[in-house]
Amino acid sequence: MDAAEIHAGRERWQRRYDAARKRDADFTTLSGVTVDPVYGPPEGAAHPGFERIGWPGEFPYTRGLYPTGYRGRTWTIRQFAGFGNARQTNERYKMILAAGGGGLSVAFDMPTLMGRDSDEPESLGEVGHCGVAIDSAADMEVLFEGIPLQDVTTSMTISGPAVPVFCMYLVAAERQGVNLRDLDGTLQTDIFKEYIAQKEWLFAPEPHLRLIGDLMEYCAAEIPKYKPLSVSGYHIREAGSTAAQELAYTLADGFGYVELGLSRGLDVNQFAPGLSFFFDAHVDFFEEIAKFRAARRIWARHLRDDYGATSEKALWLKFHTQTAGVSLTAQQPVNNVVRTAIEALSAVLGGTNSLHTNALDETLALPTDESAEIALRTQQVIMEETGVVNVADPLGGSWYVEALTDRIEAEAEEIFTRIRELGHDGSITAGILRGIEDGWFTAHIAEAAFAYQQALEKGDKKVVGVNAHNSTLAKELEILRVSHEVEQVQRRELSARKTDRDGVRVKAALERMVALARTGENMIPAMLDAVRAEATLGEICGVLKSEWGIYREPPRF
Repeated sequence: MDAAEIHAGRERWQRRYDAARKRDADFTTLSGVTVDPVYGPPEGAAHPGFERIGWPGEFPYTRGLYPTGYRGRTWTIRQFAGFGNARQTNERYKMILAAGGGGLSVAFDMPTLMGRDSDEPESLGEVGHCGVAIDSAADMEVLFEGIPLQDVTTSMTISGPAVPVFCMYLVAAERQGVNLRDLDGTLQTDIFKEYIAQKEWLFAPEPHLRLIGDLMEYCAAEIPKYKPLSVSGYHIREAGSTAAQELAYTLADGFGYVELGLSRGLDVNQFAPGLSFFFDAHVDFFEEIAKFRAARRIWARHLRDDYGATSEKALWLKFHTQTAGVSLTAQQPVNNVVRTAIEALSAVLGGTNSLHTNALDETLALPTDESAEIALRTQQVIMEETGVVNVADPLGGSWYVEALTDRIEAEAEEIFTRIRELGHDGSITAGILRGIEDGWFTAHIAEAAFAYQQALEKGDKKVVGVNAHNSTLAKELEILRVSHEVEQVQRRELSARKTDRDGVRVKAALERMVALARTGENMIPAMLDAVRAEATLGEICGVLKSEWGIYREPPRF
């Protein structure tokens, strides 16, 4: 790009920056030196390829979505939390919000993630252990008691039974007297990544996609601020993928959901802003920053060139980041505070829109109140003390970072080509479905995980406290333990709830929902009626399993 084009771009950015709202904050260094809101090539200098870097707030968004960077607003501190029953988790949420958290992120227990009630035989011993138990709308009411849902953005990390759980959230909001159009937040709903990595599905892919399409339609019409899909690369990376695989598989899944929306006749400019993303921030600092920058650039280009998006917001890739759980070690767990801080900083320098920081003890158990507070304070130290919020994309133009960004982008594009070749019609969706059926994704992730494990065992890659610097003075941690009494109480409350409700109304609502499942009509209103009647998650998922069957992954050797 020549000097005149760069100068014109800087002036465009300046006009947008001047017109945008900025926080009332001190944008100087610790020594009192005033810093510019963005930096670029020297005035009058040419810079080959600068159109791929650009200015914050304009295509291709490599340097961020907003001309102000974090001077306009900082990322949302959204700590992932959930354990025991709804009452216990409600107390943790209130603690997070009181300590400065800006949003909530719900962690569900394994029975809930698998669409089962707490009193089912398969749930025995699992209730409340890896997240909160939610059996019906009554639990969701307790979960958010005293937390006005119209004032707090809420993320829910669940995919297989995401739609009925979301209906319970909506009913809880109704019971608070909230206008549903005022709700804002994100539902994960990403079923593709379940088949690729996490393995928490209920049905075959097609019925899940049917429900997701219904949800996209419903939210676009009724709850326009809510994001019905958070396309997740986090679990792909935690399963052992490389950074480029995480990026490519995640964005490919996102393209698949764009194709789903288009197949429903939805306007890409209307529904694409309701897609958000969820990435892992691993410990390789610069590689992660490059991954986040490449993600925005790739998404914007493909949405414009392949899917016809024309509005700015449809081109924006908004993403949440969680620090890498797989990087935490049970050995010398206090070191995890350092790992988490480095990972969080990479997410911030990569321009994340919201962030969860893992607690030091999460490799051993759910976090204690103290370790959860340390995780929260880690974000606040980065936000308030380091000065990284003062300049948009401060590493933009770095030879190393730009080269890494280009390399990861190129690797991702090669993977997109291969996925399209897998399908019968050249679409991303067909390639994903074929890749799931053939085990293509899982095989490539397994190869990457195996290569990394070999490097660890040979000592080529170091993990402090595991295969390097093993001696320690640290004492054993006290960890949070969820009492078995939580399960007993949850089962008793569920039993009483089933006894007190109108069973005839529940049965009729479930039958109506199944009848609609046999048509092309949107199922969300009927599912909401079942939830209002206090139908349980297990009952809703159970009748749909009877209708659609269950999915079992083919054995592969």
